[in-house]
Amino acid sequence: MNNNSEKTSNEGSLKREIGLFGGISIVGGIMIGSGIFYLGSYVLERTGMSMGLALLCWVIGGGVSLLGGLCFAELGAARPASGGMVVYLNEAYHPVVGYMFGFTSWLLSGAGSISAIAIALPTIFKGYFEMSEMTIKVIAIVLIVALTLYNCLGIKQGTVLQSISMVAKIIPIVVIIMAALLKGEVNPDLSLTSANGDASFGSIIGMIAFATVATLWAYEGWTNLNSVAEEMKNPAKNLPRALIISIGAITLIYTLFNFAIYKVLPFDQVTQMINGGDLYLGTAVAKTVFGGVGGILVFSTMVIAMFSSLNGMIIAFPRNYYAMAREGHFFKAFGHINPKTNVPTVALIAQAVIASVLVLLRNLDQLTSLVVFAGMMFNMLTVVAVIVYRKRYPELKRPYRAWGYPVTVIITAVIYTALMINTLVEDPITALVGLVVPALGAVVYFIFDRKLKAEKKDLSVTEE
Repeated sequence: MNNNSEKTSNEGSLKREIGLFGGISIVGGIMIGSGIFYLGSYVLERTGMSMGLALLCWVIGGGVSLLGGLCFAELGAARPASGGMVVYLNEAYHPVVGYMFGFTSWLLSGAGSISAIAIALPTIFKGYFEMSEMTIKVIAIVLIVALTLYNCLGIKQGTVLQSISMVAKIIPIVVIIMAALLKGEVNPDLSLTSANGDASFGSIIGMIAFATVATLWAYEGWTNLNSVAEEMKNPAKNLPRALIISIGAITLIYTLFNFAIYKVLPFDQVTQMINGGDLYLGTAVAKTVFGGVGGILVFSTMVIAMFSSLNGMIIAFPRNYYAMAREGHFFKAFGHINPKTNVPTVALIAQAVIASVLVLLRNLDQLTSLVVFAGMMFNMLTVVAVIVYRKRYPELKRPYRAWGYPVTVIITAVIYTALMINTLVEDPITALVGLVVPALGAVVYFIFDRKLKAEKKDLSVTEE
C-alpha cells in the first residue's frame, strides 16, 4: 500500500483534531437537511398513502444505510487515510477507479451538491422577501466563499462550527417530535397494506422498494466521514462509532418524526395537503402544535440544517482531491497542506471556485438532477472493496470488522446495484451524465499518467 506520506520541508501535515462528537456532527450535519420536513410526503405517495408501509420504509432505509456504514467503518478503521473512498478504490481495484470517483466529485457531484444546497438556503427566504434569481445566486456564492475561507483556518475551527450547528438543529427537531407525540390525538392506521386495501402482495413489495429509494436520499451523506479519517482522533474506534451512532440516531429521528406527523395530522388532511401540492407535513405539524411560533421554529431549523449540511460538505470533499494529488495523477497544488493551518487550502479554494461557477450556470432543479446518479456506482464498488481487501490484504490490521460479513456486504452491494438500474430506467439522461463524467475522469487520469511516465523516463536518462 502507498501511504503517500512524503512531505516537503515547507509543507504542513494533517492534524488529528476531530473527536467522536465532531465525527458524528459531520455525518449528521450533512445528512439532516430540510428534507426531513417534506420527504415524508413522497414516501407516503409511493406507498399508496399507507402510513404503516411508509414507516416501515423509513426503518428499511435506515437499515440499508447502516449496512453500508458498517462496510465503510471496516475500511476506515483499517485504512484511516484522508480521501476515504479515493484510497479504498485505488487499493482494491486500480488507481484509475479511485481517480474517477474523485474527479466526478470534483467536477460534478461534490461541487454540485455544494452549489445546490447553497442555492436552496436563500431560496427559502423568497416567501418573506422579494429576491431575484441573481440575488439568490449572489447570496449562494457569498455563503460558499465565506465558509470556505473559514474552513481554511483549520479543521478544528470547521468541526467546532459543525458541532454547534448540529446541536442547534437537532434540539428544535427533537422538541417538535416530543410535543407532537404528547399532544397528538390521532390514532393512525399503521397496518401494512395500501390505503385502499386492495393491493396484492407483489405490488406491496414493489411499493416498499420504490418508497425506500425516496428515504435513501434523506439518509445520503454518511459516506463523507471517511474522507477526513486521517484527521480523526483514534479513528480505529471513533470512526466506526461515529458512523453507527449517527446513522442509528438519524434513523430513529426520521422514523419518530414521521410517526409524530401521523399522530397530529388526520389522514384526510395529510391526503388533501399532498394532493394539493403542499408537501411540508412537518411544517404543518409544528404550526398545529405550537401555533404561529411553530412556523418560525421550522423556518429557523431549516436554515440551520442547510447551513450545517453546506459546512460539512465543504469540510469533507476537498480531502478527496488532496488524496488524488498525493497519488500523483492530479494537480500537485491540491496535495499541498498549509503549514500554518494544516488543511489542504488549494483544494478548498478550487472547490469553492467550481461550486460558484455551477451556481451561476445552473438552477436548483438542474443541480439536484446532476448529483443523483453520480455516487451510486462508487458506493457499490466501495462496499465490494471490503471483500477485495479481505482477500488482497489478509494481514491488514482490522480494529473493526463489518457485522455479518460477507452476507451483509453482498446484500448492500445488490441494493446499490438495484438503485442504479432503477435510476437508469426512470431517468436515463441523469444516469448517462453520471457515467460520462467518470469516463472523462479516466481519460484525464491517463493523460496525467503518460506525463508522469515521461518525466520519470527523462529523470532516469539525466541520472545516467
